[in-house]
Amino acid sequence: FGQLMNASHVSLRDDYEVSCKEIDILVELAWSIDGVIGSRITGGGFGGCTVSIVKDEAGEEFQEKVGGAYEARVGKKADFYVVEIGDGPRVL
Repeated sequence: FGQLMNASHVSLRDDYEVSCKEIDILVELAWSIDGVIGSRITGGGFGGCTVSIVKDEAGEEFQEKVGGAYEARVGKKADFYVVEIGDGPRVL
């Protein structure tokens, strides 16, 4: 799944040209962290957000390294929204 996410980002960046420098930096930084399963642009393109699937044990390192390197390279702080997978759909 992670390889498909990464390939999807490359396609959106290269084939459709809907990414931007800041998003590409976030994704490439994510790809460099052990414990990242995959990362790609999300939303409508042309900037905004990335989604990264990160193993629990790599979460803190991911935020520290990606956040620090992104701020150093871009001059802006990255925000991180940590979510967990739920139990899936069910009748309430």
